[in-house]
Amino acid sequence: MKRISFYLFVLSMTTLCSALHAQQPASFSWPSGKEVAISLTFDDARASQVEKGTALLDEYGVKATFYVLPGPVKEQLTGWKKAVASGHEIGNHSLNHPCSGNFPWARQKALEEFSVADIRKELTESNKQIESMLGVKPLVFAYPCGQKFVGRGLNTKSYVPVVAELFISGRGWRDEGPNDPTFCDMAQITGMELDGKTFESILPLIESARKNHQWIVFAGHEMNDSGEQTTRLETLRKLMEYAQDPANGVWVAPVGSVVKYIKERKP
Repeated sequence: MKRISFYLFVLSMTTLCSALHAQQPASFSWPSGKEVAISLTFDDARASQVEKGTALLDEYGVKATFYVLPGPVKEQLTGWKKAVASGHEIGNHSLNHPCSGNFPWARQKALEEFSVADIRKELTESNKQIESMLGVKPLVFAYPCGQKFVGRGLNTKSYVPVVAELFISGRGWRDEGPNDPTFCDMAQITGMELDGKTFESILPLIESARKNHQWIVFAGHEMNDSGEQTTRLETLRKLMEYAQDPANGVWVAPVGSVVKYIKERKP
């Protein structure tokens, strides 16, 4: 009887270990033997991005993804043309930044009042205007407010399929973890907040992602020394210095570059 119980115990432990192993992210090979990929992304075409942020990135030779709105780009057109010339990626962040009407400032462009046709027009018109001003057609998109729906109640619909049709990727906002390159849906890649964070606070996340060969997409807004909804320049500097140490195995690249790399390696 004891032998049977022991056998059943060993069998159950073997089954459990196999299940846990199956849940672990599959290993993935990043370029040049790197162990983790990081994309730096920033939303809304804030003035500080081209006034302070791109200069710091260029100092380290790092290229970021900027998800822009046509209106603010027009206001800082010279700066954005320079960013494009420097090799930074320009993404689409919609025409009017529609979000839930639960945000009072979004009530006049509430997603609850949009249809799938409305959001398609919003995104295609934004692409048209961005390409006209900057000479590049955005291939990547970031969901305003991280929200992916139109309509309300029984008439609610996801607009993820529209994004999947128009772009090679769609990024979320304030998501809880990195992306598994062997599994992630490119139309719904996770975006993890970088605003207000110190380098020391994000280092454990980077080290954890490195162990699992994952892809972290950091998402920020303003690029300055301090302020609300701001990615600190000090944090960026420390992050780029860490990434440029070969011992740390970090590949920093724009979202579109990482997406293309992953797609080329999927069966």
